[in-house]
This record gives sequence, structure tokens and C-alpha cells, in this order.
Amino acid sequence: MSVTAAQGFVAAGVAAGLKSTGKPDVALVVNRGPQKTAAAVFTSNRAKANPIIWSAEAIKDGKAEAIVLNSGGANCFTGSFGFQTSHQTAEKAAELLGVGAVDVLVCSTGLIGTGDEVFRQKVLDGTTAAAAELSADGGESAARAIMTTDTVPKQATRSEGGWTIGGMAKGAGMLAPGLATMLVVITTDAELTPDEADQHLRAATRTTFDRLDSDGAMSTNDQVTLLASGASGIAADADAFRAALTDVCLDLATQLMGDAEGASHDILIT
Repeated sequence: MSVTAAQGFVAAGVAAGLKSTGKPDVALVVNRGPQKTAAAVFTSNRAKANPIIWSAEAIKDGKAEAIVLNSGGANCFTGSFGFQTSHQTAEKAAELLGVGAVDVLVCSTGLIGTGDEVFRQKVLDGTTAAAAELSADGGESAARAIMTTDTVPKQATRSEGGWTIGGMAKGAGMLAPGLATMLVVITTDAELTPDEADQHLRAATRTTFDRLDSDGAMSTNDQVTLLASGASGIAADADAFRAALTDVCLDLATQLMGDAEGASHDILIT
């Protein structure tokens, strides 16, 4: 279930031809509310991919209706053309969902330097296909669609006090502190304000994803996003929610570490 474990969310993962293997490579996660609260943390790398540049601006109002993610190409170091690809991806999802483009986040992962006309069209077509397949059972397919060299999808859920947190992650190489080469989407049906979501997410990532390291190589596309629908109708206790969110982040970070490329030993400092 992962990102669709919480009430108010639907998702899908489809194959758009970005991967030569023909495996799923475009994912879409949609928050159907009633709240559309969002927060995100991004790579601290000075080199940032176009989807990061787009999403960092789009998230500033603390709101997001949906997030589109693709594997099979990072859309990084592709210049103004690449930024327009991210922009058009958000516009396509917005058109299909009947929302504003500035409320759609975009994530990409894969080879740096990939992002030509063919890449763009496949991402747009994949977004269209994913929108047609959205379902409350689509969390698994979405988690598989964001995989690159991952050997398994990474998912985690926690439920407490009538509310739920669900998450999915990808990442296997270029894992370094300050996030890593990861895309993470976390959803919850607890009621949160944008400030609460931002504070909880930053606290949770600071002791989990920010400390993950396998090869000392920082990526350009890292993004951890928290979406809150408020569909449970419950305003979670702040301490309880932060503890559960941190637990989900640690679970996902540990899965990333366990799947790191070339790793033979896992070390967890307690």
C-alpha cells in the first residue's frame, strides 16, 4: 500500500519507455484531500536538477495536489530545455487532474544528462497514462516505477491513534549525507498545517536520511516530500506524529542502506 495506505491518496505506476527494460518508470501520487498540505526537503548539493528547481518553488506555499516522478533519466544539466520539461510535466498533470500547475511537484531520477525531446514526450505520455490508472491500490506500482538500480521497492507504513503514515523510497547508489540519491514520498491522513508538516519533516530527516552514507557521493535530484490529506479528521499529537514519522523515515533509510550498490556490510550507529 505504501503511499496509498493513508486515506485520501491514490497513485499509479506505468511503463512509458524511459527504461530500456520496459519496466514501470513514471509514477503519480495524488492527494484528494480535504487538506492539500505539503512540505519537502531537497538535496544540499550546489548542483541541482531541474525538477528540484521546479519543486522548490512550487512547495513554497505549503500546498501540493500531486507529485509526478520518473525514473530512467535525471533531467539534470539539461539547461532551460530541461526546466521546461519539468514545467510541462507539471502542466500536463495539472490539466489531467483539474488543478494548478504550481501545485504539482516533479521528481526525476536516473542518468544525469538525459532529457531530450524523446525523453520529454515519454514523461508526458507516462503522466497521461498514470493519471488514467490512479487507484487506492496503486502504491505498490508507484514504488516500483521510481526504482533505478534498486533491487527491491522500499515501502513503510505506520498507524496510530486513528491516523496513518505511508511512504515509498528509491535509492541504491550515490548515497551520502545531506540526503542521498533518493526520492521519497511520504503521505499521511492526519491533519497538519504547512508549518507543522515542515517542522516534523525536517526533524525526521535530520536524524535519518541526512545521516545515510554508502559511498560519499552526493546526488543532484534528492527530494523527500510529505503530503497530508487530513482525511482522518484527526489532528495528531505533535510528539506522537513526529515519532511515527521519524520511524517511517528510519525504516526507509535502513532499506536504502541495505540495497546500496556494492555494499557488503551495514553499520548502524546508535
